[in-house]
Amino acid sequence: MASRGTVKASANFNASADAEVLHKAMKGLGTDEAAILQLVTARSNAQRQEIKAAYKTLFGKDLVNDLKGELGGTFETLIVALMTPPLAYDVTSLRNAIKGAGTDEKVLVEILASRTAQQVKDIVAAYRKEYDDDLEKDVCGDTSGHFKRLLVILLQANRQTGIQEGNIESDAQALFKAGEEKFGTDEQSFITILGNRSAQHLRKVFDAYMKMSGFEMEESIQKETSGSLKDLLLAVVKCARSVPAYFAETLYHAMKGASTDDNTLIRVMVSRCEVDMLDIRAEFRKKFACSLHSMIKGDTGGDYRKTLLLLCGGDDA
Repeated sequence: MASRGTVKASANFNASADAEVLHKAMKGLGTDEAAILQLVTARSNAQRQEIKAAYKTLFGKDLVNDLKGELGGTFETLIVALMTPPLAYDVTSLRNAIKGAGTDEKVLVEILASRTAQQVKDIVAAYRKEYDDDLEKDVCGDTSGHFKRLLVILLQANRQTGIQEGNIESDAQALFKAGEEKFGTDEQSFITILGNRSAQHLRKVFDAYMKMSGFEMEESIQKETSGSLKDLLLAVVKCARSVPAYFAETLYHAMKGASTDDNTLIRVMVSRCEVDMLDIRAEFRKKFACSLHSMIKGDTGGDYRKTLLLLCGGDDA
């Protein structure tokens, strides 16, 4: 499948030559940040891994450690994220979300709602290998109630495939009965159906639900649930409708308002730049009064801004 990313592999790639450029950028007094950010954003993640290996071979030093020593702030966080393989990046993001001071539910929600079943299986295996811990157990130790149950369902990564024509009406009916129809929501039906059906199937269920109740699925969730569970249900529904639209919204909310949520901005830009950034940009332009490019430009500064804009690619003014 043609990638819908903005960051592509470089055609005439030479890992050793790139390692030399980075070494030179960090040698002596002062750091050539421009050289670093231009090179890193013009290579695919797989190529960056080869550059790391070449760097160690040539100089006997760890490239990421050297970058950390020379850079600082959000720019450093962004460059280090770009140097991390995608699977390892998801795994460390989840680990930090669980093991940091207080659980960062936002990260659990974003990653587990948006990744494919295969990606989630890979994350669970890599997490065990890296930390000798069970991701599900760690998630359960840190969460509770129906929020925890839906996370556990998503961690099983056993979503059905295709559309079960015979179940569309009954699923919609079950959601309607669980939510709009009675006092107090039966969250169990919500999490079982939203956690286990395929995206294509859920889109049909949402249409049937709308006909039945007069509400969009999202409206009912907003009304009937609250807290982390609400955030997770909304993320699952939005990702079933369109993953790029979900990320467009996530980026918008990370930048809107007085302060920028840099962690979310970095996480989304880094993890989607080789996947579906073009689609995210198109959805962003459709949904909001400005382009993703212009919002990043107005909301960030310095080398951090330059790097993010290169990951964004063009402007959809």
